[in-house]
Amino acid sequence: MPTQLLPQSDTGHMTTDSALTAEAISFRYSVLQSGRPWTIEQASFSVAPGQVLGIVGPNGSGKSSLLKLLAGLLRPESGSIRLTGRALKDLTSLEIARTLAMVPQEQAQVFPFTVVETVLMGRFPHRQTGWWGAGMEAERGEDLAAAHRAMAEADVLDLADRLVSELSGGERQRVMIARALAQEPRILLLDEPTAFLDLNHQVELCALIQRLTKERSLTVVLVSHDLNVASLLCDCLLMVKDGKICAQGTPVETIRPEVLRAVYGCDVVVDAHPQRGVPRVTLGVMQ
Repeated sequence: MPTQLLPQSDTGHMTTDSALTAEAISFRYSVLQSGRPWTIEQASFSVAPGQVLGIVGPNGSGKSSLLKLLAGLLRPESGSIRLTGRALKDLTSLEIARTLAMVPQEQAQVFPFTVVETVLMGRFPHRQTGWWGAGMEAERGEDLAAAHRAMAEADVLDLADRLVSELSGGERQRVMIARALAQEPRILLLDEPTAFLDLNHQVELCALIQRLTKERSLTVVLVSHDLNVASLLCDCLLMVKDGKICAQGTPVETIRPEVLRAVYGCDVVVDAHPQRGVPRVTLGVMQ
């Protein structure tokens, strides 16, 4: 059964004041093989300042690749991406880093940096003399203050002197989020942000994202396999299957049994969250 494309809600329209806009972007990993399937095909959407956009879909559908395109880590073969109104391809890596931060799903920690040293790396785009200049001089007070705030927000302040290589997966994930927050971005990209977190820290991360969007007008784009987290957090969802956006709109518009059946190929139960009223997904009776 082909996936049905839902009508765009207002959150899907292109606007001149969007924080992030993708216009008909297509990408494949081997441009030399014209017959190779598209990883992302003709994707168009926009995200308003202070909005949370969720990218959901089956494994291998292109979600993480789409996030890397938005971060400038990959270049689309066609189409365009605009960051706060400017073409992403025309921006330097430093200009991008001053506006946008990304937290990947997992990062290998090769060197034995402490948590505070790792979080301070997020201040690199704001330093005028370069990170390693002036004989490793002491970091400026504002950098340390920003790192301290970010560690407190991500609940890793008590880990400041620990080596990141010695931390659990969940602790490392929170350190990477703190590093991104220390960057003081206007746009935050998160790839599976709750994947390694225990229940308590999942709740705290969701509360932190909601607070940052309200207090800082931070724009957040996140990839998630957890439809219930996405439903609670996101203003708008993109449902991706085989590299194509097959549904987009609010959680109420997109998290529907017939849409999930078309996208994921299975039947689930969708009802309302008892406190928030947003769609909630549970497994149906297993045969």
